Amino acid sequence: MSHNWMVSLCQLLALFVIFTGIVKSLLVYLRHGLLSGHSALAFQESRLEMGYAFSLGLGFPIGGSILKTTIAPSWNDIGQLAAIIAIRTLLNSLLLQAITGSSSDGDDRDRTSLWDRLKS
Repeated sequence: MSHNWMVSLCQLLALFVIFTGIVKSLLVYLRHGLLSGHSALAFQESRLEMGYAFSLGLGFPIGGSILKTTIAPSWNDIGQLAAIIAIRTLLNSLLLQAITGSSSDGDDRDRTSLWDRLKS
């Protein structure tokens, strides 16, 4: 029972990180896409920002699930935890693969050059 607040804190941190990433990606798109006319690059950069936030945000619920299972584990709880971790790890891996593919931009330019192109 004493670990429940830590599990709730992990879930709250995940919500905060994901919400912050959504707001940040929206601001990037609005600033660079609508105001400067570089909508394709701004869209890509905003997707990258959101992807990084989702990737980080997925780690907090995994930690919460591990904490919840350490309180009173049964074999059923351990099996559910293993399935949750496998699914979230797969999602995170696919997300990072999509981020890596997007950030390369088809030619070996890095992420800072994307920002330079948005600024010009």
